[in-house]
Amino acid sequence: MIALIQRVSRAAVHVEGRCVGEIGSGLLALIGVQRGDEPAQAQRLLDKLLAFRVFPDEAQRMNHSLADSGGGLLLVSQFTLAADTKKGTRPSFTPAAAPDEAHELFDHLVRLARSAHPIVATGEFGADMQVSLVNDGPVTFWLET
Repeated sequence: MIALIQRVSRAAVHVEGRCVGEIGSGLLALIGVQRGDEPAQAQRLLDKLLAFRVFPDEAQRMNHSLADSGGGLLLVSQFTLAADTKKGTRPSFTPAAAPDEAHELFDHLVRLARSAHPIVATGEFGADMQVSLVNDGPVTFWLET
């Protein structure tokens, strides 16, 4: 599994003009599911999302995690993260998991997150989403399991 995470002061996801998920301060995590990913990888990714130290301490050093800060977690499925871009100018999505498999694993990640963290919002799997955010820092990291 892949996560592109951004520390945000706010973020929201809209589908057909309606807000389906939003958070204040916290992490926006764009999630890509690859062929062969398994539930154990979802747990490892969640553990990292909650413990990854990207929030500032009193000295403005990144020493606090999402779990420490109590901020929100916005999970948004994004199959394009699994694209192979090594050749040519058109991405190949062969490395991405099949939609049914990806949906199942993304939903598993969401269930795990909601049982482990108090503020979890999501986009809508497979929908044409408009994601808005204010990147705080900017702080952006690529995580893989």
